[in-house]
Amino acid sequence: MSPQMIDRLWQAAFDTIFMVGVSAGIAVLAGIPLALFLVTSGPNGIFPAPRANRLVGVVVNGFRAVPFIVLLVALIPFTRLVVGTTIGVWAAIVPLAVSATPFFARIAEVSLREVDPGLVEAAQSIGCRRRHILLHVLLPEALPGIVGGFTITIVSMIGASAVAGAVGAGGLGDVAIRYGYQRFDTTVMSVVIAILIVLVCLVQFTGDSVVRRLRAR
Repeated sequence: MSPQMIDRLWQAAFDTIFMVGVSAGIAVLAGIPLALFLVTSGPNGIFPAPRANRLVGVVVNGFRAVPFIVLLVALIPFTRLVVGTTIGVWAAIVPLAVSATPFFARIAEVSLREVDPGLVEAAQSIGCRRRHILLHVLLPEALPGIVGGFTITIVSMIGASAVAGAVGAGGLGDVAIRYGYQRFDTTVMSVVIAILIVLVCLVQFTGDSVVRRLRAR
């Protein structure tokens, strides 16, 4: 490969890491509160609000049901409103974050529901306030599962970022389509695939290591 192509691959890898990193941060900031709401607002939750729970659940399921490529196109007006453009890295961050947030929220919800109800009841019996139960019982106990779910979310987002590259979002997917597929350059395609595999392996290894440490505490 030419030096220009190598530089292009480095820049594409950075763009992919950047768009996935920013989108993952948004997914965490929005997904964890959403998961807490879904868990605590149910009929047996500590903040019961069944109607709001059902409404939010339907919205979350609706976004999860839409394939990412369809969501990417459907959010074009919203993306233009938020970042002022529909191409490039920042334009990919919006649909990536919108797609990842409900996905991660459902995974975090499962982890929160697996917390032993006896711990919550014990905290209530000694007079803990509900916000303290959220911060000091539910979240710490569910943290290993949440981190594991976040790892899965990031891996899925890496794949989605490659799809976004097909519509001009930049990153490794864009290089694979423009310089690998359209120009029939199997070398470029193979290198892009190898970089994606390395990124996924690094994310999975890091996530598994953090989960093991949390469970050992």
